[in-house]
Amino acid sequence: MKHFHTKSMILSAVILSALSIHTVGAATPETVNLDLGKTVRMALDNNSSVKISAAELDAAKAELDQAKGARWGSIDFSHTSGRTEKYQSNVIGNNHSNQVSITVPIYTGGRLEGVIDQAKKNLDYYQYGMSSSYQTTRYNAEKGYYDVLQAANTVNLDKETVNRLDEHLKNTQAQFAVGVVAKADVLRSQVELVNAQQTLTQAENNYEVAVSSLNNVIGLPTATRLNLSQGLEYKPNDYTLDNCVTYAMANRPEIHQAEASVGMAQAAQKIANSGSLPQVSLGASNAWSNDTFPGQNRDNWTVGLNITQNIWDYGVNAAKVREAKANVVKAQESYRQISDQVRLAVRTSYLSMREAEKRIKTTEVAVAQAEEDYRIAQLRYRAGVGTNTDVMDASVALTTAKNNYIQALYDYNTSTALLEQSMGVPVENE
Repeated sequence: MKHFHTKSMILSAVILSALSIHTVGAATPETVNLDLGKTVRMALDNNSSVKISAAELDAAKAELDQAKGARWGSIDFSHTSGRTEKYQSNVIGNNHSNQVSITVPIYTGGRLEGVIDQAKKNLDYYQYGMSSSYQTTRYNAEKGYYDVLQAANTVNLDKETVNRLDEHLKNTQAQFAVGVVAKADVLRSQVELVNAQQTLTQAENNYEVAVSSLNNVIGLPTATRLNLSQGLEYKPNDYTLDNCVTYAMANRPEIHQAEASVGMAQAAQKIANSGSLPQVSLGASNAWSNDTFPGQNRDNWTVGLNITQNIWDYGVNAAKVREAKANVVKAQESYRQISDQVRLAVRTSYLSMREAEKRIKTTEVAVAQAEEDYRIAQLRYRAGVGTNTDVMDASVALTTAKNNYIQALYDYNTSTALLEQSMGVPVENE
């Protein structure tokens, strides 16, 4: 019995060890190496918005094919089989009939032409919508990439601050031990260190959130670890505001979509106007019928011209025309509104980019000055001619200067990406 108990314990230990190894292996997230270009490509390949836009474009192409096909009419075949009985004679008979008919529109008052024009503009709308989806997805991927870099830089900066304050605390404790400084200096240094550790904890959490958000954009599991090969950089450009606005007005997909919407509204007005005009079509048919299946005896044929004219419909068609005219005005105003919004978006992102560019240059100088100020404050404190407050203030100023610098780099890169999206710069290999 004791031998059996020992074997059971050994077997249980083996199983638990295997499960533990499996759990650890499964819990270890995959690490993916990324640069900015790869990030954008993965987002374009995996993002749902791009796939939705592609499906909408395919649907628009099919709608245009339908509209063009309607110009040529249709050929239809029908078959009817029945059994009848006359009550008075009690005669039961079978009837099988077949008919082939052809209908060709001759004149529709502009209705078919309007439907085709509307389908063409609808196709234009979704073609530009595809470009818009590409550009928006590229921007989201670039911003997500920069968000992770910014979060990583913030973590590194906060770690540096913690290490700096920890080193200062040790120095303060050593001086307190020999009676050079007061207990208040030690307490103040401890408080500042704890506060910095709290800030670091928050920064590490923000980094995890940024990584998960980027994974979501590029189609990876949210727990995937990312190794980014490119850092936040300052790359000067020669953009001018006037050139950016001019480029945007010629290339922004949303402006072309608004133009297409005006065209669709005008085509809808043409369709509405056709309701008060005659509709002319040519028809031809041939019929076969018999009392035996399938009904093969030639019965009759017909060829005719069909004319339909709406004489009175209690103002229904007139109301449709008024509605169509109002929709044209609405589309035109929407086009004007979108154009103004594009101009504003370009101007805002351009000014933000230039403002961040100026901050990069000034904060570089501020970082160097803050580092020198902190070094001097430390030396003065160790020499007994400076105060702990001077060191703390210099440390805060150094952290703030470095944070301002990485924030300026982040703002410059994200504003540049937003400017290019606002201008409608096409995606490579779009």
